Amino acid sequence: MSYKVNKEWLYEQLHNPQVRIVDCRFELSEPDKGENLYKESHIPGSVYFDLDKQLSGSVEKHGGRHPLPDMKQFQAAIEKAGIDNTTTVIAYDDSDGQFAARFWWLLMYAGHERVYILDGGFKSWTGAGYSTTKEVPEYQPALFEVTMQDDMLASYEEVKELVDQKKKSAVLIDARDERRYLGEVEPIDKVAGHIPGAINKFWAEGLEQGSFKDQEAQRKRFAELNPANPVIVYCGSGVTAAPNYIALKMAGFENVKLYAGSYSDWVSYEENPVAKGKEF
Repeated sequence: MSYKVNKEWLYEQLHNPQVRIVDCRFELSEPDKGENLYKESHIPGSVYFDLDKQLSGSVEKHGGRHPLPDMKQFQAAIEKAGIDNTTTVIAYDDSDGQFAARFWWLLMYAGHERVYILDGGFKSWTGAGYSTTKEVPEYQPALFEVTMQDDMLASYEEVKELVDQKKKSAVLIDARDERRYLGEVEPIDKVAGHIPGAINKFWAEGLEQGSFKDQEAQRKRFAELNPANPVIVYCGSGVTAAPNYIALKMAGFENVKLYAGSYSDWVSYEENPVAKGKEF
């Protein structure tokens, strides 16, 4: 299965009514920046999906900092964008792929398989000299039938059970940078460390200059793991785990789940244990 398309292919499809482009640019430290950038300049024909507004639900006591959106509301946003079950959808962000990957995962989770990430993102597009616009398109609303892919999602209860097991039934992978995983720093969540038993595979190492590395490079990243074994990926809030989810699928792992609440959900339960340092 292919997970990305290049800018040359997308350029040829700009006037294809069966292709919809989704701008997912976002800045965690400045939540309005992505939409402002979209209003200033975007790939022609693209619609904007905001991490906080369309790609996440309301933050509560549990569920993490970017809980999954209400799927009926997500469905409504998809339909408003003119996306039906036959539409080919291309998502992009500012080149690092994390927000486009979040959209990709959500649409796949909703049962749509014709969704891809623009390789290199917006920077690759503009770097090649392709045109941009300020024009915000309006599309005829479509009908999108949601078919939930529950095997893509790991619940809190499932992760809790995994942590309590002596013989692990799945591999738990933390996608955050090493210092946060080790518990040396924690700039966001209230407790430093990682979910006990998790290994660390920093999500950004699966990309190079905004592009996902090839299949062989992804296999090398996860070479110590058996592709036949189940894997659960998480990060701080469920966003940067999505690129690792894609990387694992590229590497040939079939049974991969994403813990959407991730570490921020885990530490919202004060009784949960937290580990520091490397796991052996």
